[in-house]
Amino acid sequence: MTDWQNQLKNAFSSPEYLSQHLDCNPTEIAAVSSRYPLRITPYYLELIKQVGSPLFRQAIPDLQELDDPLGMLDPLAEESLSPVPHLVHRYPDRALFLVSSQCAMYCRFCTRKRKVGKKSMQVSQKSIAAGIQYLKNTPQIREVLISGGDPFLLSDKALEDILQQIKKIQHIKVIRIGSRTPCTLPMRITPELVNMLKKYHPLYINTHFNHPAEITPEAEQACALLADAGIPLGCQTVLLKGINDSVAVLQELLYRLLEVRVRPYYLMQADLTEGTAHFRTDVTTGLALMRGLIGRVSGMAIPTYILDAPGGKGKIPLTPDYILSHQESSLDFISYEGIPCSYPFL
Repeated sequence: MTDWQNQLKNAFSSPEYLSQHLDCNPTEIAAVSSRYPLRITPYYLELIKQVGSPLFRQAIPDLQELDDPLGMLDPLAEESLSPVPHLVHRYPDRALFLVSSQCAMYCRFCTRKRKVGKKSMQVSQKSIAAGIQYLKNTPQIREVLISGGDPFLLSDKALEDILQQIKKIQHIKVIRIGSRTPCTLPMRITPELVNMLKKYHPLYINTHFNHPAEITPEAEQACALLADAGIPLGCQTVLLKGINDSVAVLQELLYRLLEVRVRPYYLMQADLTEGTAHFRTDVTTGLALMRGLIGRVSGMAIPTYILDAPGGKGKIPLTPDYILSHQESSLDFISYEGIPCSYPFL
């Protein structure tokens, strides 16, 4: 099934139907999916080789989603930072514009579990028009990140209409699109879509792979179509317990990303989103992973490890501490191998 619209039409959203293809409990899945939506493309389901595997855990509802006492409905305070519906203005020069309420697959760790895929998230022509008007009226915004949901679930025409309107705003210089379809629905990246996108340079795409098993020949072809059109690709990987929280898995993922011309951009500490406690590592784990990667993996493959501060305070880079002391005459530090070093000052 190579047509992306047929993939969506035949996506798995029924617990009973899903249980016919995987050894999972439909009653438990129904209990979770009644609160947090379920959708898996046939393509991604085919990649799931066994129950409990890294891809299984990203896609299949789990009762643990209903037990998260520390979870927050809106950990990044997006709703309070929205001057108009579905547009978040957190940073002075950037805005996040949510143009779709749907995704090809509803990832179990999604930071917008509160609304993506639900009837409560009503993206409409009216809300898009209000977002465009806000962008026009806010000259300090020079960069827009188009997200959702997934913008690539819109038709080519609907997405181009949004891009055209943004491109006409003189103070907006850069457009970014966030999409997981190269991973979950790679057949959505068609020559027609790419030919449309490349008319709107400078255009950047951040996609989202969390495990090496997601980088298939189909995903590689999707990334190649975009890269060949001159669109720089980045990857925002989420650090997930039991899925990619080891140096070996991350190293393989980072190397594979470079091979398919996707630059590792962020390694993101999982947000405090309600229903995601079973995915969260502590920060010391992330710092230890970065220490295990830095110096042992090509610098091009090293992402920035970040924490998105609760309450909408923004992304904070987290870096292993290599500095021993900072004196007037020198900076004393350790190398990636733990060897003491010193850099003298004049």
